[in-house]
Amino acid sequence: MDLANSFIPAVGDGLGLLEVATYYVMMVAFFCFVASFFFSWFTRTHVAPEHNTSRVFTAIICVVAGISYFIISDYYKDFLQELQTITDETTRNEFKRNGYNAIGQLRYMDWMVTTPLLLIKMISVLRIKYSRIAVIVALVVLGDIFMIATGFIGQQQLDADGSIMVQSRMIWGAISTVGYTMVLVGMYQIWNKYRHEAKTLERRAYKYMSLTVVTLWGVYPIGYILVALFPEMDNSWIHITFSIADVVNKAGVGIIAYLMASRLLEDRLDTSSKEFAMNVG
Repeated sequence: MDLANSFIPAVGDGLGLLEVATYYVMMVAFFCFVASFFFSWFTRTHVAPEHNTSRVFTAIICVVAGISYFIISDYYKDFLQELQTITDETTRNEFKRNGYNAIGQLRYMDWMVTTPLLLIKMISVLRIKYSRIAVIVALVVLGDIFMIATGFIGQQQLDADGSIMVQSRMIWGAISTVGYTMVLVGMYQIWNKYRHEAKTLERRAYKYMSLTVVTLWGVYPIGYILVALFPEMDNSWIHITFSIADVVNKAGVGIIAYLMASRLLEDRLDTSSKEFAMNVG
């Protein structure tokens, strides 16, 4: 190994604690997604059979998010390596802004794939035949895709110098909210009309997972607005917040589904029986 040419971000030599902490959080997010992928894949038989598909959804979501965070953290490491050579404060802030916009594009690519899958996974927890809710599911997924696509367009509202065009970005942000509203309305309609057909544990899991859509998904538009209104703020805080929110919204939701489905299996089988051992083996 040629250590002379390797670079690991560390405090000092032009890098502050916040920049290094951001890289640390990104790498931890990557490790979380890798761990969640393997856990989800190898515990497919540890849950009630009707919820096996949920484990596969979690595995797919986490492998896509893991690849995204590998690319993001690798880019950010190279970004920090160049950042430490810049001493002029104005040039440094402009370089940070451009780096944030680049990472934002990678995040939107991730969200375009993972968030529709995440919503379908949540709905599948209630075990309703898709033929009965096809229209609502389609509206939820289309609303989500519309939200991500218009949010991405808003993210790209930059002038020739790379500065944010605040008015245009806020307009696209408002348009994106229409898609988010479609998601919320659709998820509520499913809960309101079909929750009584699901088991108590399934209803509880759906409720907790849906609450992440109402609460933690709100972190992203807040970050979107803050970056537009306060262009001089340190975007490291946004990177850290988004990374933590991504882990909770994807891997964390997967854990909720696993705990529910594994409990259903335990309640159904004698935990000391050979049948139980074969299902979890």
